[in-house]
Amino acid sequence: MNLFADIRALVIDCLDAMVAEGALPAGLSYDNVTAEPPRDAAHGDMATNAAMVLAKAAKSKPRDIAEALAAKLAEDPRVTSAEVAGPGFLNLRLDAAIWQGLIGKVLETGTDFGRSDMGADQKVNVEYVSANPTGPLHVGHTRGAVFGDALASLLDFTGFDVTREYYINDGGAQVNVLARSVYLRYLEAHGQEVAFEDGTYPGDYLVPVGQALKDKVGDAWVGQPEDVWLEEAREFATEAMMDLIRADLKALGVEMDVFYSEKSLYGTGQIEAAIDRLQNDGLIYEGVLEPPKGKKPDDWEPREQTLFKSTEHGDDVDRPVKKSDGSWTYFAPDIAYHYNKVERGFDLLIDVFGADHGGYVKRMKAAVSALSGGKVPLDIKLTQLVKLFKNGEPFKMSKRAGTFVTLRDVVDQVGPDVTRFVMLTRKNDAPLDFDFDKVLEQSKDNPVFYVQYAHARVNSVLKKATAAGVPVDNAALQAADLSALDHEAELAVAKKIASFPRLVETAARTNEPHRVAFYLYELASDFHALYHMGKNDEGLRALQEGNISLSQSKIALARAVSVVISAGLGILGVKPVDEMR
Repeated sequence: MNLFADIRALVIDCLDAMVAEGALPAGLSYDNVTAEPPRDAAHGDMATNAAMVLAKAAKSKPRDIAEALAAKLAEDPRVTSAEVAGPGFLNLRLDAAIWQGLIGKVLETGTDFGRSDMGADQKVNVEYVSANPTGPLHVGHTRGAVFGDALASLLDFTGFDVTREYYINDGGAQVNVLARSVYLRYLEAHGQEVAFEDGTYPGDYLVPVGQALKDKVGDAWVGQPEDVWLEEAREFATEAMMDLIRADLKALGVEMDVFYSEKSLYGTGQIEAAIDRLQNDGLIYEGVLEPPKGKKPDDWEPREQTLFKSTEHGDDVDRPVKKSDGSWTYFAPDIAYHYNKVERGFDLLIDVFGADHGGYVKRMKAAVSALSGGKVPLDIKLTQLVKLFKNGEPFKMSKRAGTFVTLRDVVDQVGPDVTRFVMLTRKNDAPLDFDFDKVLEQSKDNPVFYVQYAHARVNSVLKKATAAGVPVDNAALQAADLSALDHEAELAVAKKIASFPRLVETAARTNEPHRVAFYLYELASDFHALYHMGKNDEGLRALQEGNISLSQSKIALARAVSVVISAGLGILGVKPVDEMR
């Protein structure tokens, strides 16, 4: 139940009536007409911009349209007043019964409250994490994993058909480095002294992999040249690392639908097919790029290369897909991979990249635009860096990883729920400070505690009511006289609850799951404020001594708060708690 959508529908019905009466011309587009919260809550419950956005096409003054529209809206029993403001904005106040009745709807719907069919089953591929399979996930991957997983859940909640996908970067030279690193641990397992040189990975996480390799092949590879063991060691090491990555993701509550291997693109004709697709559209040519200003990228050569005309699809410069020696650039398999996504029939693609991939955004969007004939949008979300602190000091590296703090380091310190919520307390493209002490602090300044405490507080109220003989099962609360919720603070909480469906749809349209975390903190804050007001105003207390009916009304509101918090936390992949410890 989306009250904002309901009132927007009412506004449009009134506009249609004005057209029928000749007060407005026919053929007006209502696409930009909105019903939303006013900037200042003192101005009313909702505001519509209808007069402002229709005035030019209607060849009328916005205020004239607004005054006529206000008169129409005021005839509806849900609207207690419709006031024109400024040049033509329209502020509406709704009958209290609308907000009160919503509480019963929330209790009836449960944690599906806010769920919608906005996405109309469009197929969406959300690719996230996609770390090189050369070691455990680090804290930067953690943020991308949480963001991507929450976004996928948000889109599912709003009616999209979502596929969660991990792209295994197992086709590059870094996997050979991994194989050599594992081979060193293999030799170490045979009692040899080894030195990690030439960029090999020194982390302790490869010790058990080297031992497992020894268990598999014995001493067959000891002292053997690289051509004997490299390929098999690479396969063995990659699978071991992917097992580790899957376990790390599971610890965070992330499970993928698809793991897609970059290596599967090579030798199968898929890269060639993607480039041929671009070639057939006249987007591939042989040429020499101008030298870039500043630092030269890895794929620039001062000689003729095979180039993609990415500038015809919004990029700044054309991009190499094949080097002068005939080998593919890093970009070529990425083109083929996204062509595979297009061919799988997705209506929308979303990639979640780390901040260091910012230079890849335009070229990748250009490729998808070209490959899909402009029919499949690609949204790329960049997640900024995470700075870790403990006891006020930067958190030191993990010995196990060798060079960085791992996902497991974070989850083991604070748990998956705290990790996930905190990672969503900033917009994805803003830097995030993660302080291990503060995220466990029990205070209003800690959003995850504040939201969880609201849910636990409601649960405590339900227990006390049951002990006092007040029936608080769902049927009893749905049958409560909700008209008793007439205090301004109670209605404020009800109005905040009412905004959840609209908030969720807005977050899904913008691919911004952090909006849900922000909303939950605001809802918790409103509820805590109401709870504390009850300490001085007995009429606002959830338990009304000697009055079961009134108690049920108050508790119904509290229960609705916990339902919406559960729904919102579910989108974020966080479990609500019933008791704080």
